[in-house]
Amino acid sequence: MHELQRRLQFACKAREPGKIAKIESPEGRRRPAGFYITPRPWISSLLFCAFANAAIAADFVRSGGPYVPTPQGVVDEMLAVAGVSRDDFVIDLGSGDGRIVLTAASRYQARGKGVDIDPELVDQSNKEVQRRGLGKLIRFEQGDALKTRIEEATVVTLYLLPELMHALRDRLYKELGPGARVVSHDFRFNDWMPDRTVTIDVPEKYGSRGAWQSNIFLWIVPAKIAGRWRAAIDDGNGEHYVLSFSQSFQRIEGEALVDGVRVALEGAQIEGKRIRFLLPGTGEDAGTRREFTGTIDGEAIQGTIVSYEGSVPWHATREPAPVTARSTLQ
Repeated sequence: MHELQRRLQFACKAREPGKIAKIESPEGRRRPAGFYITPRPWISSLLFCAFANAAIAADFVRSGGPYVPTPQGVVDEMLAVAGVSRDDFVIDLGSGDGRIVLTAASRYQARGKGVDIDPELVDQSNKEVQRRGLGKLIRFEQGDALKTRIEEATVVTLYLLPELMHALRDRLYKELGPGARVVSHDFRFNDWMPDRTVTIDVPEKYGSRGAWQSNIFLWIVPAKIAGRWRAAIDDGNGEHYVLSFSQSFQRIEGEALVDGVRVALEGAQIEGKRIRFLLPGTGEDAGTRREFTGTIDGEAIQGTIVSYEGSVPWHATREPAPVTARSTLQ
């Protein structure tokens, strides 16, 4: 627990107006005789505690909660679920004693950094980096998780309370590149469903031994597919479509305009840069389906179509978004 939280909670231990309350120090030592919090003026005391508790709550959300170390078994599974390799740059937001980034570097030779609001934990982590000789791969910085630059990350690891998870969600979705992985211990995002969930047994959690379980959630950041795309089949026949997609995180829906007929796409899926969907046939081809797969690269898609006739390449280009007219008051 941060020192601010500890001191304010000590000062505001519950007491009833009109009674004398004897309290203990944060270290558990009883204060000398005669050290009492008196009820006069008790209204001022209550107001102080109300503002103090508000400060605690604000700091609690800003910091992501008190420092609770992630069990090493959970760290190992988080990195395995994310598929960390030497090609990755791992950022741990709320890095604590640094064990996630330290393990990623020592076991997988991944590069990365940890960010924590507590300067003592950051200093401790950097000393461990030097002790292990990992200074060329990783570092730790004091900072606010909400303001940390994350665009270089290919993997982001989290063990934060839901309020901060929700505050980070849109930044992670917008700023991380397609295919980046986000992995969290025990807490999920609002609305953005995980791509994979793993539950493991752990012998110790929150500093206590017992029959505990931990949930590990994985999200793969999808490419941004929403909008209209002009698609063409590269078989020399000049066949082309207009594809339209809507998107909510990794959930997508779409339709194709085929010879003036709108056809709903089936089974549309996106994972990182990869897209897959089925296009039902029309007219003489009714009852058939062609499977489109492709790789999204910014404003372009390249892929393959598979049908009963065989396979052919296809490509698509995103149409520019229409410009919305705006009136300006002079």
